[in-house]
Amino acid sequence: MYLFNPSICRGGEVSGRWNNLLKIQYFMTYKSQLGSFGENLACKYLANKGYKIISRNFLKPWGEIDIIAKAPDKILVFIEVKTVRKQSENGITAEDQLTKSKLTKLKRTACLYAGHYPELIKDDKGWQIDLIALTVKEKSVVVKHYKNIAG
Repeated sequence: MYLFNPSICRGGEVSGRWNNLLKIQYFMTYKSQLGSFGENLACKYLANKGYKIISRNFLKPWGEIDIIAKAPDKILVFIEVKTVRKQSENGITAEDQLTKSKLTKLKRTACLYAGHYPELIKDDKGWQIDLIALTVKEKSVVVKHYKNIAG
């Protein structure tokens, strides 16, 4: 889905630079829609498991946390959501998209959040980072929940 009608450019044809911009815009829009879909689905999954959603898309210049929630056992949980459509031809899974760099940024952002909201942390429980990996297939979604991935 393009954001504007390419037929308004040069008699209906989109040339070089514009074509590349359109492709980038299309990819970014599709990627962000897939990401939003995954995060919404992850919230529903977590709520069904007894988690209480506290916040979504906590953003700082050095990192973002997709979902912040309280687990049923009262642990504060920072959740990264990765969503892919099917398994790609090159074999990259949703789990593969969580890089070491991204995990480092998640830890830093989680520490900052935990420091600002100590009342959300039970002394004996602490906090943890989880990954929810979603693979969207034609008529189903596979959800995998990996707990305490940084600990």
